[in-house]
Amino acid sequence: MEKKQLTKEDLDRVRNIDGFPIADDKDIIALSDAPFYTACPNPFLEQFIKENGTPFDEATDDYHREPFSYDVNEGKYDPLYKLHSYPTKVPHKAIQRYIEYYTKPGDIVLDGFCGTGMTGLAAQSCGIDDQQMSFSSAKEEKGARKAVLFDLSPTATYIAHNYNTHIDTTKFYEKAEKIISDAKEKFDWAFETLHDGEPGGHINYTVWSRVYICPNCGEQIVLWDATVDYDFEKSIGKVEKTFKCKHCGVELDINKLLYAKKPVVDQYTGELIQEMIHVPVLINYTYRGKRYEKVPDDFDMNLIEKMDNYKVETFVPTRKIPYMHQTHQRNNLEAFGITREHHIYTKKSLAIYSFLFNEADKLDYEYAIRFKFLLSACFNRTTKLVRYMAQHKEKNVGPLSGTLYFPPIYGEINVIDNVEARLKKMKDAYYQDSVDQLKTDNCIISTQSAAAHTLPDNCIDYIFVDPPFGDNLMYSELNYFTDMWLRVYESNGQEAIINKAQNKTLYEYQSLMEKCFCNMYRVLKPNRWITVEFHNSQNAVWNAIQETLLKAGFVIADVRTLDKGKGTTKQMTYTSTVKQDLVISAYKPKESLRREMTKSSGTPETAWQFVRQHLENLSVTVIKDGQIEVIAERQAFLLFDRMVAYHIMQGLPVPVDATEFYKGLDERFVKRDGMYFLADQVNEYDTARIKNEVEPIQFSLFVTNEKTAISWLYQQLDEPQTYADIQPKFMQEVKTVDKYEEIPELSVLLEENFIQDKDGRWYIPDVTKEADVMKLREKKLWKEFESYLSSKGKLKLFRSEVIRVGFARLWKDKNYRAIVEIAERLPEKTIQEDQNLLMYYDISLSRI
Repeated sequence: MEKKQLTKEDLDRVRNIDGFPIADDKDIIALSDAPFYTACPNPFLEQFIKENGTPFDEATDDYHREPFSYDVNEGKYDPLYKLHSYPTKVPHKAIQRYIEYYTKPGDIVLDGFCGTGMTGLAAQSCGIDDQQMSFSSAKEEKGARKAVLFDLSPTATYIAHNYNTHIDTTKFYEKAEKIISDAKEKFDWAFETLHDGEPGGHINYTVWSRVYICPNCGEQIVLWDATVDYDFEKSIGKVEKTFKCKHCGVELDINKLLYAKKPVVDQYTGELIQEMIHVPVLINYTYRGKRYEKVPDDFDMNLIEKMDNYKVETFVPTRKIPYMHQTHQRNNLEAFGITREHHIYTKKSLAIYSFLFNEADKLDYEYAIRFKFLLSACFNRTTKLVRYMAQHKEKNVGPLSGTLYFPPIYGEINVIDNVEARLKKMKDAYYQDSVDQLKTDNCIISTQSAAAHTLPDNCIDYIFVDPPFGDNLMYSELNYFTDMWLRVYESNGQEAIINKAQNKTLYEYQSLMEKCFCNMYRVLKPNRWITVEFHNSQNAVWNAIQETLLKAGFVIADVRTLDKGKGTTKQMTYTSTVKQDLVISAYKPKESLRREMTKSSGTPETAWQFVRQHLENLSVTVIKDGQIEVIAERQAFLLFDRMVAYHIMQGLPVPVDATEFYKGLDERFVKRDGMYFLADQVNEYDTARIKNEVEPIQFSLFVTNEKTAISWLYQQLDEPQTYADIQPKFMQEVKTVDKYEEIPELSVLLEENFIQDKDGRWYIPDVTKEADVMKLREKKLWKEFESYLSSKGKLKLFRSEVIRVGFARLWKDKNYRAIVEIAERLPEKTIQEDQNLLMYYDISLSRI
């Protein structure tokens, strides 16, 4: 594909696609680099697929991969990764491991939530030699892959374009250094300060403190003066959480103080506004190569006043900040006097950024867009969001990541120095990661919803996605303050998120994610894989992601972890936060399976057709730390869950109950260590067992409900034990997490699920008796479920296993209304946090 100019006619072709941004056409065209990147839905996607893709024919397709079965540990210290910050992005070298495993050179990789484009960079990096990246797998081949990247955010796609585009770095550095030099010449006066009365000091940053009003005496209180005891020699301060008004002596609570404000005429809009008062309290500066700190003097105050009166002639973003969760529901921006975009900067920083962006616009496109990329990489440390924490000495200046928190004491960092330092990091990153080997035509980027693209069916070879995590992060809001400099704003109606300001709950989030995954399923070639990297501590959101994958038609085959090394500030501070990301591996079943199951619908054979394909797609052996892992997906209970889920999602009747299924597994497949294999797989497993001469790893399992209690007992009863042997250990493992969940007594669990020998020892039923035990157990559970049906009102205490058995029987009888009625009598948490119950409820709800 050759480069071309995006035209208004091109925009008209895609204007009605979800995700078309809020912007003037001229600004969209100016930001775009067609055909490889457009700041709107990309009109050239199908042409890219046509020129780079390979047609799919299931009859001749010989592709086969087991799920990627390694826990990946790839830190955030790569300089290219660190070059531009963005919430929760995955290191490209971690993604590269997956791409090299699942694809071959020239294959097309899709990322529907591309963020900064790390998937594209990873796909291209497969063609860059890196000795550390190989798993020594025969499946892996070096060579660049092609990438198709989508994101709703103009900020995200513009960053992704910069990460995935070739550029003459030498020429870029020359042009960037010239602009920085011009900025110094124009604004260095604003960073001058005196050292012991002598000129020559250069300001690194200035600390500003919010001013409050004492509710008792009405006098102004500078927060810094009231709460910080600062030692200038040691550059560290002691901060008091409580303080007294120095005027009247009343003890004060900062959360109950009034803000001190002053009326001013906004220089850029002409509005009369109430501006919150901040005063400079500390200057950190360099004099003759050494750092010092001081209280601002008259010289400094005069320069600040001069800057206040400085008139900016070039573009400044001045729109009103829209109503958002972060800015209005978590911060009272209007009370702060921050109502327009330019208010988030000090007047000095705003003037400098305006100059730098204006100079960038004078460059040719490829250099202009890269210089703006450089500038936006500095935003997170050059706004009023930058906290100053006197108690942390040299690590005292920085923003709170992932939020829009405006601190009462903030640091105004020298923008020019910051941009210059970032340029040096860019040079190091580009050199170390060989970005001169990137090719622009390997990647195509589109600014739009992943649910709305119109790529052809069965055209993508692999998908890697890092989707939004419910309400963890407000991406469109965090990106807003970059959008405003690009003059292209996100249309967030289709943003998959839980957000009160957008009136989006878990239901809307799940619905939007389902649309996205359905579209991904449509374009992925059958028998190919999707990897979903996910970071969330909420079971309801985790289950929502899994259910949307199943609804789309994917079959989950494995769940692993991805450790991105150093955590965020929140991860390192709070023990309740998730330290590692989960990685779901799922595949799109062959079309032949769907045809065969439809043809055999209503017969038990459909269950075994599914199990055969599923076992074929699972790892045969996974060895970790010299031990063979138990593969959960090969165990009977998960095989049953996957079989039931697939039938329900495909609109097919579930052909067998649990009793028949477990009996059929033993009749049709080979069992080893509680796992089931195809006949041509078991030799590989047995060979691995002999070679490693170890026993499989046992699961680490807490007993939190009836299902985990039974699984725990299966682990314990490899050797027969009496009730007295088991009971003390069982009580140690019981961890009640749901006040509504009733875990049966140990004696009941043993009676319903196991067999007792003549010496009173309980043991696991053998193959010939297991089906009978299951049938007896289900009869008892159904009888208890009937008592739930006949009762009224909310179910305050119940057994989840009873609900599961009841829902399965009602589904078989097509009694969808009864499923919905019982579900709505359960606590919402119970349904949302149990994937199987949620599946029955959602599908039944759509059928009544």
